[in-house]
Amino acid sequence: MVNTSKKLILPRKFYIRPVIAVAKDLLGKVLIKTEGKKIFAGRIVEVEAYDGNIDEASHSFKGKTKRNEVMFNLGGHLYVYFTYGAHFCSNVVTGKEGHGAAVLIRAIEPIAGIDYMIINRFNGVLKSEKELYNLTSGPGKLSKAFGLDSSYSGMDLTNSSVYILDQPKLNQKKIGISKRIGITRSVDLPWRFFEIGNPYLSR
Repeated sequence: MVNTSKKLILPRKFYIRPVIAVAKDLLGKVLIKTEGKKIFAGRIVEVEAYDGNIDEASHSFKGKTKRNEVMFNLGGHLYVYFTYGAHFCSNVVTGKEGHGAAVLIRAIEPIAGIDYMIINRFNGVLKSEKELYNLTSGPGKLSKAFGLDSSYSGMDLTNSSVYILDQPKLNQKKIGISKRIGITRSVDLPWRFFEIGNPYLSR
């Protein structure tokens, strides 16, 4: 059972480091969202790093716009954007104010509030146990399961209803590294990090 005490909320200093360091260290941490008495919680098992200073795939590569301005906040804010006209994607802003870097949360392993997630994703009906592994195995899936949309963009992860709890660091031997998924620019950067063998990884 994962400890979900608020005393474990990650502090600002965790986020204001380089994006690659934050991305790797987010693996195994627990994303929490509270909604009244509802609690949504899941272990982060897959992420991708984006840094507009050197990365053409990053939203911030061409500078600040109305859409991406949250990416330029001080590290520790939530950046949620709408993509492909259908999905929201949730990101963790990193680095110093004005830098323009963030970590996309690609997949989580649900640990609490699973019934609420099933309602959000499947209208409350899980057709099979196997479908449970499809619940949060992708950035759009987990955002829908958690009920995260653009209204949450800009929230302070150190002091809001959405936050991330510290957990022991994942063993380096359990961390997989690959190219990022579904992009057409800066495709060779090995900036996707994931927990090897986790059944909730994106497909």
